[in-house]
Amino acid sequence: MAPIIKPIVNLATELPKKTTVVIIGGGIVGLTAALTLTERGVPVVVLEKGRFVGEQSSRNLGWVRKTSRAENDVPLAVESDRLWAGMNERVGADVGYRQSGIMFLGKTDTDIAGYENWLKSIDHLKLGSKLLTPSQIDELVPNGIGDWKGALYTPSDGRAEPELAASAIANAAQRKGAILIENCSARTLMTTAGRVSGVITEHGEIQCDNVLLASGAWSRRFLGNMGIHFPTLPLFLSVFKTKPLPHIPIDIAVGAPNFSFRKHIDGSFIMMQRGALDAPLTIDHLKIGTQFLGALKHGKDMMHIRLNSFFIEDWKLGRRWSKDEISPFEKVRTFNPPINQSFNQDALNNLRQAWPVFQDAEIENEWGGAIDVTPDSNPVIANIDAVPGLTVAIGFSGHGFGTSPAAGQLAADLVMGTTPLIDPAPYRFSRF
Repeated sequence: MAPIIKPIVNLATELPKKTTVVIIGGGIVGLTAALTLTERGVPVVVLEKGRFVGEQSSRNLGWVRKTSRAENDVPLAVESDRLWAGMNERVGADVGYRQSGIMFLGKTDTDIAGYENWLKSIDHLKLGSKLLTPSQIDELVPNGIGDWKGALYTPSDGRAEPELAASAIANAAQRKGAILIENCSARTLMTTAGRVSGVITEHGEIQCDNVLLASGAWSRRFLGNMGIHFPTLPLFLSVFKTKPLPHIPIDIAVGAPNFSFRKHIDGSFIMMQRGALDAPLTIDHLKIGTQFLGALKHGKDMMHIRLNSFFIEDWKLGRRWSKDEISPFEKVRTFNPPINQSFNQDALNNLRQAWPVFQDAEIENEWGGAIDVTPDSNPVIANIDAVPGLTVAIGFSGHGFGTSPAAGQLAADLVMGTTPLIDPAPYRFSRF
């Protein structure tokens, strides 16, 4: 069952005739962009095809990390750290942010060599990341019996609570003037003289000057219907939450080759099999699969490629529709990926072997999530030159929650043509 989201109150029930910016997608990146824009006095309407934060924004692990990010992606994560630290005050609610550190365990010499190479690549950024010896691992996470070569550790990394954060951001955005509408699919854009002039929804048209597309795993379909090629493929992850474990004082988040865990604000733990993701085959694998050969080579051991009913389900949703036709977004209001219970049980067993203190851990809830992976595993946050007035913040490849405060602000900067928070060049659309 998907996590229970803190309620979002005072949602609008009618589509306005016009606004300045329409944001398509009610996940945490779009909501953070909406909050930023309303704080700057810009009128905003956010359209969500189903319920706000009902998909990956509430189903992720909640990690807020800089560790192991590509060098050119680190500045976005650094800015997100700063923004997460002030988020409680900004939104007037506890989003569960804790700067408790993240550790990645290494089992082999190859693991440690990879960590050393990453440290060299980001040394000039002064993140405070470091390699740990086995004895230092035991100091931070005591009573383990795993045979670790070492670990990569960043004390300034942290976590926040997905089922609290996005809702708090949504409520704050509304208090500051944003209009949020659920169960309202955007079908396509209106243009005048080649420039965005509005959005056609299932409930009618709304005029606007700019559109921000922040629709997660649905973005490839939306853009494809407009004739814009955007390469992403889906991956499914399975996550579970234990019953509260008050006797385990571990506060740091830990990622091992075959499990990961981090403490939840209520004393339970969020876990997954870090070495296993379901990769369901789709028609897109035939169309754009060659663009992902590098990613496949790098992640072949963790990707469980499957041909199953999802291939047909995805194909039946369609790739082209007119403004007067029911879109795929109306057919699937909230996507619930299948849960791979064997992955979850395997993760728990592996953790128990490494830290017997988790022997009495029990699964309280488990859920599936879907992430949209780009060929280089970095998002696109950019203006679309072919359609003036259209900006995108998409393709986050599983990193969207952690970097959402800065990603949303950067997207807002690009929408309004103001000085960007960071150099947006690593996230340009043209790299694909």
